[in-house]
Amino acid sequence: MRATYLLRARRAIARRAVCATLAAIALAVIALAGCARSSSAPPPADHLAVGTWGGEGAAVVVGDRQVHVHIGCTKGDFVRPAALADGRFNVAGTYILRAFPVQLGPELPARFTGVVRGSLLTLAVAVDDTVERKLVALGPVTIVLGRAPRMGPCPVCADAVNHQ
Repeated sequence: MRATYLLRARRAIARRAVCATLAAIALAVIALAGCARSSSAPPPADHLAVGTWGGEGAAVVVGDRQVHVHIGCTKGDFVRPAALADGRFNVAGTYILRAFPVQLGPELPARFTGVVRGSLLTLAVAVDDTVERKLVALGPVTIVLGRAPRMGPCPVCADAVNHQ
């Protein structure tokens, strides 16, 4: 009885810690995007444009319905938001932390937080690693629409959104 109570209490504390960390990551992305803004900055986007967004060590492939993300040798997916509020999104999806050279482990729950300003996307991912029982923060990364990703040894799943 006592062991069950302690286990439930630990899980509740862990859930609260994950939620607090996710909120902190979302605020960091918003703050970073706000710092990058100047009087000549492009206006916030009302949608996440279809195409390849690339940068150093990061890639996002946006299809009509799905979005596929690579940060380093990891990968994840989320449903493309229909509209953005002030250029921002915060959506649930799934993520694989060990994707290359051989994919290991299950898809994990994740939150994708981003800010779109013109052709720039600032993105952060918070992955709830239920295997290792910890929260993994990836990013924030800034990528550019139409720019080829520079992923080093890690490949980009170019056809990922075409098959979904």
